Amino acid sequence: MKSALTVSEQSLAAFVKEKYFAKFRDEISSEKVRTFRSPGRINLIGEHTDYNNGFVLPASVDKAVYFVIAPREDDQVILFATDLDETYSFSLGDLSKPAASWPHYQISIVDQIHKKGLKIGGFQAAFGGNVPVGAGLSSSAALECCLLFALNEIYSLGLNRFGIVKMAQKAENEYVGVQCGIMDQFASAFGKQEAVIRLDCRSLEYEYFPFPMDEYLIVLCDTSVKHSLASSEYNTRRLECEKGISILQKYDASIQSLRDTTPEFVNQHREELGDVVYRRCKFITEEIRRVQDACDLLIQGNLPDFGKKMYETHYGLQDEYEVSCEELDFLVAETVENQAVIGARMMGGGFGGCTINLVKKEAVPAFEETMKAAYLEKYHIDLPCYKVKITDGTEEIILN
Repeated sequence: MKSALTVSEQSLAAFVKEKYFAKFRDEISSEKVRTFRSPGRINLIGEHTDYNNGFVLPASVDKAVYFVIAPREDDQVILFATDLDETYSFSLGDLSKPAASWPHYQISIVDQIHKKGLKIGGFQAAFGGNVPVGAGLSSSAALECCLLFALNEIYSLGLNRFGIVKMAQKAENEYVGVQCGIMDQFASAFGKQEAVIRLDCRSLEYEYFPFPMDEYLIVLCDTSVKHSLASSEYNTRRLECEKGISILQKYDASIQSLRDTTPEFVNQHREELGDVVYRRCKFITEEIRRVQDACDLLIQGNLPDFGKKMYETHYGLQDEYEVSCEELDFLVAETVENQAVIGARMMGGGFGGCTINLVKKEAVPAFEETMKAAYLEKYHIDLPCYKVKITDGTEEIILN
C-alpha cells in the first residue's frame, strides 16, 4: 500500500531521509535505502473496554513515525534517533537492555524476530516523526510497527499485517515491560483513510466504518499533565471489573467478562455489587453498547449524534469509572456551550493526556484560540492543540 502523503508528511519523511544520508553517507548504495511510515492512533469511542473483551473504535492519524533503513552485510544494528540526535549500536547476538530507554522499542522487535525463529541481517536506520510523546497517540506502537514492517519487507520474513501487530504487542509486553492491549498496534497497522476501525477485542475481528472529514475536523487538546495515579488506578479498575464478574457469574455462569452481560443485568444486582463495583460495571457494559450504537450512527452519516455519544463516554469516565482529572473535565466543559463542537471527551487511560474534539472545520482556528486562552488562565499552562486527519496505516512510502 502506497498512499499519497500531504506536503507536511512528505517534508518530514524527506527530513529523516536527509538525516540518514548525513549520518551514514554512502556506506550502502542508495538503491537499498527504503522509507517506511507508521501512524499514531486516536480512539473515537470505547475506553477501558479492551481488557473487558469489548469493542474499541480507533483510527490511525497523520502524526507518524518514519524509518529510513538499509540492510548491512554484517550483524551490526545502528540506530540514529533524529529527534534526539543520538545513536545506539548493538550486534544481533547481544540484545541486552541499554541504560538509555529509547532503543528498548527497536531492540524489542529484534528480540521477537529471534523468538519466532526468523532470520535477519544487520541494518542501519534513521528514524523520527511527529507523534507527540505522552499525549496518548501511542508513539511506541507506531515505532514498533514501522520497524517490524520494514524488516519484514527488507528480509522477506513472510509476516502478514496481523502477525506484525501481534509481534509488536508482544515486544512491548515482554522486552519493554508495558502490559498494553492490542488496540494501539492494530490501529497503527490497519488504519484506512477516512475510516475508523471497530475492533472486537475478544475475537480480533474488525470492520471499517466511514468517517468523512469534509465538514468536521478532529482536534486534540493536550493537558500536558500526567497524574501519578494512572498506573495504580488502572490496575485497580481491572480488579474491580473482575470482582464484578465473579459476583455476576453466580447468577449466570456464561459470564466470563463484562462483554457477556448487559447494563440491565448489572442493575439487577446493584446492591450486591456495591456502589463502586456497580458503577464500574455499569460504565463498561454501557460503553461496549455505545461503540456499537456509534457505528450505526456512522453508517447513517449522523456525526452530530455520534458526538453526543462521545460526551456520554466522557461523563461515564468522569463519574462512574472515575479515571478523569480536573484538567480533562475542564477542557470538556469548555466545549459544551460552543456551537462549533459536536463532541468531546477525554481519550486514553485517564488522569491526564488529551481530549478529543469534533469541531466544525471553519471554526477550528477560533476553537483553538478559545481553548488555549481558557486553559492558560485557569492552569497557567500553554495548551498544545493538534489537528489530525485519519490516514492509512503502516506502509512503505516513495519520496518524490
